[in-house]
Amino acid sequence: MKIKEIRDLGINELKQKKTELVEELFKLRIRHASGQLEPTAKLGHLRKDIARINTVLKEKEAAS
Repeated sequence: MKIKEIRDLGINELKQKKTELVEELFKLRIRHASGQLEPTAKLGHLRKDIARINTVLKEKEAAS
């Protein structure tokens, strides 16, 4: 997910998206631990997307 896409979302949408990504990350970590996950780079991408969302959330909450 690109930062421009994240910045266009509202606060509630960002919180919902963050929840979805955290759940997906959890599922991928389980698959990775059991050896079923081949492209492990997806874990890093999800973590970075979550961090981007957290950053934009803090910016928007500070602005309002």
